[in-house]
Amino acid sequence: MFIEAPDESTVDDDVASWYERQRDSWGYLPNYAPAFALRPDVAEAWKTLNNAVRGHMERRRFELATIAAARAYRSTYCMAAHCKFLRDACGDESTMRVVAADSSGKNLDATDRAVMDFATQVAQDASSVTAADVQQLRDHGLGDPEIVDVVFAAATRAFFTKVLDALGVQADVQLGETFDSEVRRQVTVGRPIADS
Repeated sequence: MFIEAPDESTVDDDVASWYERQRDSWGYLPNYAPAFALRPDVAEAWKTLNNAVRGHMERRRFELATIAAARAYRSTYCMAAHCKFLRDACGDESTMRVVAADSSGKNLDATDRAVMDFATQVAQDASSVTAADVQQLRDHGLGDPEIVDVVFAAATRAFFTKVLDALGVQADVQLGETFDSEVRRQVTVGRPIADS
């Protein structure tokens, strides 16, 4: 990481609480946690926003939209984390392998492909989205609230990925170790995964 985070033994109660919650979630202190240690209120605001977005979506769709955005943003950390969530939280290893290997999602069903394509478009150039692009999602059965959710998932991912990459935060070695070498290579779309 390019900045110096406060030493864990000297942090105030807010940062200690932030670290403890991250450690409880992951089983270790993830590399992204110290990036927010200087502004724990921002970390909490991000968590609240992310949970609000995810709370309105079916979890698998949230992960697909997030993975598409993470790839577009070239965020290895988010690509790896959300492929892990797709596999572990959603119990969908086969889809995880498909989306890790192929950004087009050509082997997914048409609705999943449309969601991923749209999330990619939002991440790459939201100003290029047209009414026809939105209609395409409607044609795949998404209502306007669900379309808004995909936009929110892709757009909110920009904040987290940009913070981590701008501060030089690498995906955790422990996260990388949850994948075989092929998937680990496939999810490395930007900064390399930490090696220690």
